[in-house]
Amino acid sequence: MTDYALTIKADEEKGVLDDITDVITNHGVNISYVNLFVEKNNVGSINLELEHVEDIDVLISDLKSIDAVNSVELHGSQLDIYGKRIIIVGGGAQVSQVAMGAITEADRHNIRGERISIDTIPLVGEKNLAEAIEAVSRLPRVSALVLAGSLMGGDITKAVKKVKEESNLVVICLNMPGSVTKYADLIITDPIQAGVLAVMSIADTAVFDIKRLGDNIKF
Repeated sequence: MTDYALTIKADEEKGVLDDITDVITNHGVNISYVNLFVEKNNVGSINLELEHVEDIDVLISDLKSIDAVNSVELHGSQLDIYGKRIIIVGGGAQVSQVAMGAITEADRHNIRGERISIDTIPLVGEKNLAEAIEAVSRLPRVSALVLAGSLMGGDITKAVKKVKEESNLVVICLNMPGSVTKYADLIITDPIQAGVLAVMSIADTAVFDIKRLGDNIKF
């Protein structure tokens, strides 16, 4: 048994998703990730990542037998293709500097077989930042969050606390005023170094272990 990723194109009509999940359930397969949206031509695109598949050929055949299903495509999983994700949020100038360090370091590890991707969103305002941080726990494959700003606290700190309680996320922040620094795993003064350490903290090909540093360490 192994894991697979499928993209199913189906007519947008009531009950199609139920039919698809019934087939998958009957095969004893677990759905580990799903993303769906409706395209302009009223065709639904369903991306599934499946675990514990005994016979992928039979599963695909049974899915294709559903009247509303137009096509079933087998491909690599998001984890295999894009790998672990680092999310960088904060002010534009700081975000760009952190991204520079993270992308440079990720390139070094990805050449050696890793798959680490970097996502950024420059944002201002306590409410906007808090919403973005809370949403991180709902995103797939996120391994580290970098808070790149000049001042963060209040609702932003509450969001960081919530995310850390819900996951094993590594949280790195720049050295800044505000209460958010109390809940970061690492506090880094240099934004480029923050990006480098974010990658090193999640890379399997790195010897750096953030857990050995203890909590709330400043650099």
